[in-house]
Amino acid sequence: MLDESLPRQARGAALVEARKEDLELYGAEELRERIEHLEAEIERTRKALDSREAKRSAADALFSFKTS
Repeated sequence: MLDESLPRQARGAALVEARKEDLELYGAEELRERIEHLEAEIERTRKALDSREAKRSAADALFSFKTS
């Protein structure tokens, strides 16, 4: 459960923090796992982007149809 009394992190703050981590502290297996997690996040982000672009295209098509 989220603690409502804590300030909300800015969008992308977790990614910014992850970029600051010292990778020298990780072992090889941990680095492989990190890559897997990052690749999964990239895929999730691409799907979200594709969804936004599809919605935008549908809206553009709808409104361009009405004005023609």
